[in-house]
Amino acid sequence: MTHYETLEDLQARVGQPLGSSAWITVGQDRIVQFAEATEDRQWIHVDPERAAAGPFGEPIAHGFLTLSLLSHLIETAFSVGATRMGVNYGLNKVRFPAPVPAGSRLRAHFTLQSFEPVDGGAQMVTAVTVECDRASKPVCVAEWVTRRYR
Repeated sequence: MTHYETLEDLQARVGQPLGSSAWITVGQDRIVQFAEATEDRQWIHVDPERAAAGPFGEPIAHGFLTLSLLSHLIETAFSVGATRMGVNYGLNKVRFPAPVPAGSRLRAHFTLQSFEPVDGGAQMVTAVTVECDRASKPVCVAEWVTRRYR
């Protein structure tokens, strides 16, 4: 994990990678729990037998499950000292170019696109690319807007 002492250290890295996360496994149990939490129980996610005969040949994770893991993945990629909190401010773009088969491992790469001072901290736009150990192309690409406060 990379550590940045201050927000100003981040500001100097616009256009550069900030770090990459640890790998995380997305197993069938996690997929089913997400389905229950969101009430999105589509068979391609929760019915392994039916999904085996479906378009992906096995169950896949929800795209929104992959997206929801960004908060965890960023915590394992880098840290920023001299800040008391960070918040999710939104997303500019999100795409899911490839499916995440159940049992796959994911990791994310973060590149700072912009840094704008705001009252008490900074707003940043970070390009995120999530890779899967079982996919040849990214499974999620996003522009993530966050704020960190001193």
